[in-house]
Amino acid sequence: MTDATTSLPPIAFLGAGSMGGAILRGLVAAGLVDGGVTATNRSIAKAAELAGLEGVTSVALEANPRGNVEAAAAADVVLVGVKPAMVPDLLDEIAPHLRPGTIVVSLAAGVTLATFARHLGDDVVTLRSMPNTPSLVGRGVTGLAAGASASPDDVAVVRALFETVGAVVEVPESQIDALSTISGSGPAYVFLLVEEFTAAAERMGFEHDQARLLAEQTFVGAATLMDSSDVDPAELRRRVTSPKGTTERAVAVLQGAHLADTFTEAAEAALARAKELAAGS
Repeated sequence: MTDATTSLPPIAFLGAGSMGGAILRGLVAAGLVDGGVTATNRSIAKAAELAGLEGVTSVALEANPRGNVEAAAAADVVLVGVKPAMVPDLLDEIAPHLRPGTIVVSLAAGVTLATFARHLGDDVVTLRSMPNTPSLVGRGVTGLAAGASASPDDVAVVRALFETVGAVVEVPESQIDALSTISGSGPAYVFLLVEEFTAAAERMGFEHDQARLLAEQTFVGAATLMDSSDVDPAELRRRVTSPKGTTERAVAVLQGAHLADTFTEAAEAALARAKELAAGS
């Protein structure tokens, strides 16, 4: 397999929507597409959005119905990014055309490695991924679970692919759904906090634009500070919280609202729904 630190082998993105497109752009920006990349989308309009990327062949299925088959047959790594309900039919379509040793990576939430094995065979190398939306700006977190047939070299190639758009955490498949409740759903939790922080500022008399600026930039700045520091977040919080000061009083209110329990309950609710979706309910 190609050295994953300098380039990647031929890759096919089957269903290069928002997430697949973000990862694709990350590969191009990192200069890791020497082997060539083919991306498929259903419409000509969607395919046109990726057509100008260097080293990328963008295929519209409405113009070439065999686009998925042709892309998969020419690739060493195939990323499956279609909607979960469409995955089984797509796997059946490409299975007879995969080359020996091809790595197939799922981007589809809730679709298990067992499903991939049923449609592709146990000998096909499969991995399940769970990227999140900050991948769109190169600051994502991707959970990665390897199937039984995946070798360390296979995992290294896929890891290098996702590291172009952020960090990668390798977990057993049994933890993928739990991971999704933190990093996958997590951006929504942050956005909700910014919404409420903005609303609090408005209630204190700030105009909406000012309130939004105060809230958003405080979160962005705090996140950047945390990212640039080796200090634990709890210690960073303590450094802002002067004894008997205003921040200490505010933090006491937040802690009194049992945030730890609230976040745990939220994550558990998301996990329960993920299991319902995986069961088809």
